[in-house]
Amino acid sequence: MVMSGEKAGGGNGNGSVAGAVEEGRAGVSASAQVPASAQVPASALARVSAQAQAPAPTQAQAPTQARVSLRERKKQLTYRAISDAAVAMFLERGFDKVSVAEVAAAADISKPTLFRYFPAKEDLALHRFADREDEAARVVGGRAPGASPLEALRRHFLAGLDRRDPATGLCDAPQVLAFHRLLYGTPSLVARLYAYQGRSEAALARALGGGVSARLAAGQVIAVLRILAEENWRRIDAGESADRVYARAVQAAEEAFVQLRSGLEPEGRGEGRG
Repeated sequence: MVMSGEKAGGGNGNGSVAGAVEEGRAGVSASAQVPASAQVPASALARVSAQAQAPAPTQAQAPTQARVSLRERKKQLTYRAISDAAVAMFLERGFDKVSVAEVAAAADISKPTLFRYFPAKEDLALHRFADREDEAARVVGGRAPGASPLEALRRHFLAGLDRRDPATGLCDAPQVLAFHRLLYGTPSLVARLYAYQGRSEAALARALGGGVSARLAAGQVIAVLRILAEENWRRIDAGESADRVYARAVQAAEEAFVQLRSGLEPEGRGEGRG
């Protein structure tokens, strides 16, 4: 992390994340939403076309949602159906014991078709993370007038804790716990997750205006979100409930954002060192 007292290409001069984030232009990790059920949907792909043909939400129903084409809706539903089927198999038998051919057969598609949707086997399990790669960037770009990027990210994470968003690690729903155990217990999935987080970092850096200062800030923000989520998950996996962990999770998040704002060292500390 950038130390206080070091300038990182502009900013407020204290070299902290806030120096770049507070100047970010209007346009987060850790973990992402997981399947709502660990069971394979019955005839999931067979229902895709029918679901895609259903009327799109009206503006009155979902005023913040952009309308999407029928083709795009069908594509999104297909992605989810294949991913849900794959995750259910991974949870039942283990990631390494399920082949791509078996997933394709369960989804009633060919392997070439499956790879058109998911370039790697790991992507079948991490599809929900792909959905949220640009979440931190969207939070910054859509922040309220007068709100700084860092404050918007802080409020968003705290709101996620409050609603027990799996992305914050603070969720003890059985299916979420099962998915996280699958994820963190499979080295290839953890390695692939870092690639998703790298893209989250790049998107946030762009939302903050680009350049080295923004990249440094984005890297620190995404790392903090990841570590907070992993710590919450670690405690829940050890047997604590989400409600029990909540207060400490909020405290840790507040402390983390203070550190992001001020840097690792108080202003002036470390001056005069060779």
